[in-house]
Amino acid sequence: MSRNADETSGALVQLIDSLGTWFQDDRRVETGRMIGDLYPYDHLFSSIAINRLEMRNRIVMGPMGNVSMADETGRPSAKMIAYFAARARGGVGLIISGLVPVSPGADPTIVQRDGLTFLPRIDGSRSVVAGWRDLTEGVHAHGARFFIQLTAGLGRVGSPECVSKRWRLPVSASWNPSFYIPRIPCRPLTGWECRRIVRAAGQAATDAQACGIDGIHLHGHEGYLLEQFANPAFNRRRFGRYSDWQAFGVDLVREIRHRCGPNYPIMYRMDLSLALRETYGERMDEVAGLRRFRGERTIAMSLAYLQNLIAAGVDAVDVDLGCYENWWLPHPPGPMPPGAFLGIAKLVKGHLESNGIKSNAGRPVPVIAVGKLGYPDLAERALREDLCDMVMLARPLLADPDWPRKVFAGRVQEITPCIGDQEGCLHEIVRGGHLQCAVNPRTGFEEQFPLLPQPTPKPKRIAVVGAGPAGITCACLAAERGHAVVLFERRQRPGGWLRAGSVPAIKFDVANYLSHLERRLETVRRERGLEIRLGTEVSPDLLAQGRFAAVVCSTGSSPVRPPVKGAASPEVLLATDVLMAPSLAERARNILIVGGGDVGCETAHMLAYEYGKTVTVIEISPYFMRESCTANRGYLIHYLERRGVILWNCARIERIGGGTVEVMRNLSPTVPSPFAVWEPILPQSVSNPFSRGIKVDERATSVAADLVVLATGLKPDDDLFHACARERIAPEVYNIGDSSRIGRILDATKAGYAIGLSI
Repeated sequence: MSRNADETSGALVQLIDSLGTWFQDDRRVETGRMIGDLYPYDHLFSSIAINRLEMRNRIVMGPMGNVSMADETGRPSAKMIAYFAARARGGVGLIISGLVPVSPGADPTIVQRDGLTFLPRIDGSRSVVAGWRDLTEGVHAHGARFFIQLTAGLGRVGSPECVSKRWRLPVSASWNPSFYIPRIPCRPLTGWECRRIVRAAGQAATDAQACGIDGIHLHGHEGYLLEQFANPAFNRRRFGRYSDWQAFGVDLVREIRHRCGPNYPIMYRMDLSLALRETYGERMDEVAGLRRFRGERTIAMSLAYLQNLIAAGVDAVDVDLGCYENWWLPHPPGPMPPGAFLGIAKLVKGHLESNGIKSNAGRPVPVIAVGKLGYPDLAERALREDLCDMVMLARPLLADPDWPRKVFAGRVQEITPCIGDQEGCLHEIVRGGHLQCAVNPRTGFEEQFPLLPQPTPKPKRIAVVGAGPAGITCACLAAERGHAVVLFERRQRPGGWLRAGSVPAIKFDVANYLSHLERRLETVRRERGLEIRLGTEVSPDLLAQGRFAAVVCSTGSSPVRPPVKGAASPEVLLATDVLMAPSLAERARNILIVGGGDVGCETAHMLAYEYGKTVTVIEISPYFMRESCTANRGYLIHYLERRGVILWNCARIERIGGGTVEVMRNLSPTVPSPFAVWEPILPQSVSNPFSRGIKVDERATSVAADLVVLATGLKPDDDLFHACARERIAPEVYNIGDSSRIGRILDATKAGYAIGLSI
């Protein structure tokens, strides 16, 4: 390896390492604030061309899978059309669709029984094409450009259910294991099947061109089928044209260029490196599930491949890192740093410029930066400092479709910020739903909910009790519609459990959202007369005296203490108390956290990284953070391990007292490793026929602990609701948020929006 290659590899190691400690740099933290110091944003709103197609600004809406947003024939539905039209109206320059398979017949993970699909399609009937024309015209009407993202298929990262439901093996470039159930093999596509996919890509591209779609975006990263051919980690073919790992991608580009002519824009999405070695180190040689992927493409190989793609016809490129085995890299969760991959974009841009590499149109190749760029000043600075040519926003445009319009007008403080929990977007797709957003209830429902809520024809006097995300959303919307609303909150500040959840340094996105909610409350109070009563304990009598026509209870939840001896002793605290006042743990050195869900692991991260504590976390179930999005879960557990935090799964506490905790652990070798984040947790609806099950071999262990922190769940605080309903305090009584059902921020805001819109 050359010295330059050594330096590049070392820089990549440093980058991966820094993703776990970046928040210790105050200057880096400041880049994740929603401030407007660089207004006017001249670089963001300057035009740029891809091939010969000019964009009105340098903001790109990144591709996010439009799963279940088309009908089952693949035709874009009214839902999908309205979803994209909303982002075009919001002022983005270029919109890229979610992935659209070019040859569904070649990949059995894409097509369901009876030839139906959960993904949009552009092949097939004339009615499918008509849907794309409607979508494109809707985007163009608002002045934006639209590219369709074409994919060769999912391959080994597609659902293995095709084996049981269609009796067909998944496919890949070589014999590779299914990501979700490794015991299921993915067979290699034949050379003839590969050539058929290449031809189908050309046909899909020319169909897109005929629909008025402005360009093609090829999905060549993250370990999908195209990447499986284009990376020696997955492509271990020995014979035929496609044993050359560059051939498949280059052939796809050449076919599209041949079919669509020299002026039709082609963009390529790639990872500069899978970064598996940099992520897992020696485990790449020791763990069977990783060892077969040791031959991954190096950065030097990626740059050479990119150069050949450009020679074949690629006009622009967006780059990041990672694959499914380190899923938090291509899907950066909330704890990842702002501008996570700007250094990657800079490296690629510098390589193209220093080597004089231009597109077939004789123009510079725009490099689009991706990865947590939804902070206007950071995005503008990246362009001013020539780190990239365009910035790609995905989830920030789910949170606020009007992000570009607000930034252009200097209304940065009005932006609804993305919180990075990925519950409404990525995780909702995994669970079988479609794109939504935890902080924007209209996302994915634009065809159902009006852009501007209609004023109420019959104004009412309404009480909303509880100023968490559900209560704030409901109170503000109801007041904006013309109701006389009183919002009660027993604490001195609004926000509910968001206040505790925003304390750890890695939860800076939640802190941004909390500030946004506080500003929204003040705006609605000033402009719509919303009455806010903080520090007020609410009783049924108080509400009865107010003569409200409707009462909305959003009184939240309370932490649960397990029925364990010693759980009420002084050395035992609730995680929520520690989050709100970390000084409570100041004197403790060895801390045991009981409960390995999101709250327990985030508390462990804060105590270990920010306060230097020695931390052990125990979880009664086999998996830590089981309900979390795979990317969020993987990031947190991976960096907890790097910090030396001990995780014990299949463990329960028996007794607390005297500076020790008695823990009963299952030490059977069948207990899964808590740190194996390269392995996914299957949805409960998908059974693994190869699962061995977990045997029981429990043994008692004593753990020294100066402090025990309980993160053992929440229970609804619904007493007020039941009392109000029983005493008929008002003609309408509602219960929403955690006081109705313990859920996510997504559930809270949707409930608040639904009641605020309908009451």
